[in-house]
Amino acid sequence: MSDCIALMTFSILRAPYGDSGVQDFDDRTPDVFVEAERTPGFIDRAKPVEDIPWMTNFQKDWGRWGPFAVPRFYLGGTTRGHTRQAQTLSLWRDLGSVWRYTYQGPMHRGAFKERTAWFGPQNWPIYCVWWTREDELPNWKQACKRLEHLHDHGPTAVSFTFREPFDAAGNRQPLARLVEA
Repeated sequence: MSDCIALMTFSILRAPYGDSGVQDFDDRTPDVFVEAERTPGFIDRAKPVEDIPWMTNFQKDWGRWGPFAVPRFYLGGTTRGHTRQAQTLSLWRDLGSVWRYTYQGPMHRGAFKERTAWFGPQNWPIYCVWWTREDELPNWKQACKRLEHLHDHGPTAVSFTFREPFDAAGNRQPLARLVEA
């Protein structure tokens, strides 16, 4: 197996799921996920075994991605009508693939531009990336630890951002070199 990139995103919505103020975000999510899955370089993403609409992420079975977990920054509710966390966990062939999807994918780029309508100010990183092996699937708890590490220590080979990336060997590299790879 080869090295690949893991990506975790995490933000807190201005209102709980089901509120009209964030419904546009919720409505766009399936199309954004489809776009990700069709992007060259995409490997896999955390999905519940059965996506039962009335269940919160905390109640769903995430299979090989482990039990759902949130970073310590989330102090909101965990029950239906109170959950406000928006997060993803995915695997990509390389940093360039996920960067191109994030900033050039039409659906994601459009949603990204609307983020201030759905999310309030946040005092933590809204995403982190790290190198892993494709056969070492990260789980939700590990991904939360990576995001917390980025918040506590800044970009390191453990967890980093597109602005300050590292290569698979743990060396800081210019983004242009890693995106072109």
